Amino acid sequence: MVTIPKQMLSVPPLENGDRLSRHEFERRYQAMPQVKKAELIEGVAYMASPLRIKSHGEPHGNIIGWLWTYKTAKPGVVLGDNPTVRLDPDNEPQPDAVLFIPGRQATISADDYIEGAPELVAEVAASTVSIDLHDKKRAYRRSGVQEYIVWRTLDQQLDWFVLKDDEYVLLNADERGIIRSRVFPGLWLAVSALLKGDMKTVLSVLQTGLQSSEG
Repeated sequence: MVTIPKQMLSVPPLENGDRLSRHEFERRYQAMPQVKKAELIEGVAYMASPLRIKSHGEPHGNIIGWLWTYKTAKPGVVLGDNPTVRLDPDNEPQPDAVLFIPGRQATISADDYIEGAPELVAEVAASTVSIDLHDKKRAYRRSGVQEYIVWRTLDQQLDWFVLKDDEYVLLNADERGIIRSRVFPGLWLAVSALLKGDMKTVLSVLQTGLQSSEG
């Protein structure tokens, strides 16, 4: 028999579609330790469905591997894997990955959460494309996330947006199929190789970026 702590009985369960303040969202989320991922986007709660390996788990691991390799070469850069981000009063997303330098735009709070807009956010989008490319994109843009990567795994497409004049515009690959970050020097991505799962090429191109004059 499972005993539910008395203090949890008075906290309503968090459910998809709930319209909540960020404070109430956190209160309900923290009272449900069995829930591993929930987000507040434009005041609406979203809870993740079970994740498939080919459309999410493996691509997620590859994005993290690429960003982790960059982070190891850049002291002071923080990489987060599925961290909760207190973006603004109506938005508390849990991105697949964030890259930031604490104190530049975002900070780490006394209770160990990210507050403010990380410089770079990456989302692996299969069933969540409509959210990631609309409400979540709008929230990230408004809050000042400088670069936003959306890997649409079912479409085999990757969109890399950069904030310019308060709007997101797409970064285009060069003639070699490489996209270069405008915010993190040397953060280069061989897009076609990533989409094919060719991580050897992805990491080789990244090393070239790190060793270049901009890296």
